[in-house]
Amino acid sequence: MGKKSRVKTQKSGSGATAVVSSKEMMNFISELLQKCSSAAPSAGKEWEEYIQIRGLVEKIRKKQKGLSIVFEGSREDYFTDLMSWAEENNASCDGFMVTNFGTEGYGLRATRDIKAEELFLWIPRKMLMTVESAQNSVLGPLYSQDRILQAMGNVTLAFHLLCERADPVSFWQPYIRSLPQEYDTPLYYKQEEVELLLGTQAVQDILNQYKNTARQYAYFYKLIQTHPAASKLPLKDSFTFDDYRWAVSSVMTRQNQIPTEDGSRVTLALIPLWDMCNHTNGLITTGYNLEDDRCECVALQDYKENEQIYIFYGTRSNAEFVIHNGFFFQDNAHDRVKIKLGVSKSERLYAMKAEVLARAGIPASCIFALHCNEPPISAQLLAFLRVFCMTEEELKDYLLGDRAINKIFTLGNSEFPVSWENEIKLWTFLETRAALLLKTYKTTSEEDQSLLEKPDLSLHSRVVIQLRQAEKQILEKASASGRAKRLHFEKKLEEGAPLPRYEESDIALLENTGADAKLPIILRKLEEVEEGQEIQVEEHSHLLNGEKVLYEMDMEANRQPVQEKVRKDVNSALDSFGSSTEKGQRETADLSAIRTEDNPKENSE
Repeated sequence: MGKKSRVKTQKSGSGATAVVSSKEMMNFISELLQKCSSAAPSAGKEWEEYIQIRGLVEKIRKKQKGLSIVFEGSREDYFTDLMSWAEENNASCDGFMVTNFGTEGYGLRATRDIKAEELFLWIPRKMLMTVESAQNSVLGPLYSQDRILQAMGNVTLAFHLLCERADPVSFWQPYIRSLPQEYDTPLYYKQEEVELLLGTQAVQDILNQYKNTARQYAYFYKLIQTHPAASKLPLKDSFTFDDYRWAVSSVMTRQNQIPTEDGSRVTLALIPLWDMCNHTNGLITTGYNLEDDRCECVALQDYKENEQIYIFYGTRSNAEFVIHNGFFFQDNAHDRVKIKLGVSKSERLYAMKAEVLARAGIPASCIFALHCNEPPISAQLLAFLRVFCMTEEELKDYLLGDRAINKIFTLGNSEFPVSWENEIKLWTFLETRAALLLKTYKTTSEEDQSLLEKPDLSLHSRVVIQLRQAEKQILEKASASGRAKRLHFEKKLEEGAPLPRYEESDIALLENTGADAKLPIILRKLEEVEEGQEIQVEEHSHLLNGEKVLYEMDMEANRQPVQEKVRKDVNSALDSFGSSTEKGQRETADLSAIRTEDNPKENSE
């Protein structure tokens, strides 16, 4: 058996538990909440705000030194207990064991040959930490009265985890003891490591993540100290920023969506043992079996004895992996860079362009993505750029011309240009825009490569520079692709080549490739609109091994949409403890701020 745990209060460097008056701490907390609740900073001032918020957090952390609850021994000491607990609760334990894989961290190693699509891992519901189990725990009274906990399952899971960690006889102790004591999410980065991201496309999400986490901490610190329903929480005597940062990172890196017991909706959960699997490219091979009420995972490929068993987390970009999971995936087939585009309302043709876009199901201002592979733009972005670059006559043709409705369906199809001039304009725009974005970086790809070759580079700095370099490489490919396309269509125009004409049978063909390529653009999910907000829930049924109906599960689908009314309720709740700010300028205090992204300003860039 692994080493038995003993919960203790961490000691400060002086050997005594740190002492700070409740009044002094509350003053620090109030200052932090007010700073994090103020209006969003003006453009270019985000870094300055981050430094100020971080300074306040560091003051609080210094006062709280030695007050966090920790476990004796190393994480590895408790893996035997984890496996025994899993076996006692009817989880699968045959065929694998937890192993340290060096730079990849801990993962599952096959102890026998496992065939592709073989069901090798299942975890029953009773082992999962869910929003429902939180409601039935010591957290229940506060959950029933706090709108933020009710609206945000990920916040609820974080507090559920903290409360159970503080309980030495908790049912989930074997799982909680096996979790990392620290993480590699940006919440653990040093200031100089975050600074390396300045100028990148990912930096704003990271700054937002830190700000929102600090804001949540300050809000809940006050709530725990003052709300009657929190009087019996084990966190009342000790709730540090480091505690919350750990819980937030545990949930961020592990949470997933499962169906409720009746299968009517989805809920958030932490899935012990399964969450030890590391990521690789592939397909989702995990589902939820409602009949047997358990999470099930089949092998992604054949595994020989002693090989590491991987799963596919989902189609995340490397920015998302770094921000939410704390690692950079070198061979990411789904890497991409966000790009904000919008039609200026002051433009003379705005109304016509907005109408054509609306008929195609595309907002006049939204967030798209440039992809690492060819083509670098999606059908939606191609359609947007075509409309963006249309002349007045072309707009009239798509609004009032012959078969105007049918033409809308061809906007995202690369085989049917609006005109050769339009294609030249849009690819020139992409070439130029990508080149301009490249100029915002302080280093070149070659300089980044030189830095990565330094042996003394810290792990976090290495990850940051890899992310920075990957963004540039995507932008360089997009610019080169734009140039090649521009030259191609300039040649078409020069040769007087006839435009391809579509037949009635062609209007449903949106793209040349892709699983859902034959769907009309207005019927497809516009995945990139509001890409900085929440990832949509994978709620479709899935047949695993052709037998039982399961819910497909995705490490990417770990955030829940928040309706506008809920947002207002949340902000109202936060206002009760923070200074007043102008309506609409607050950021929702949400752990899913790991995906926050403000709506792009509507300008023609």
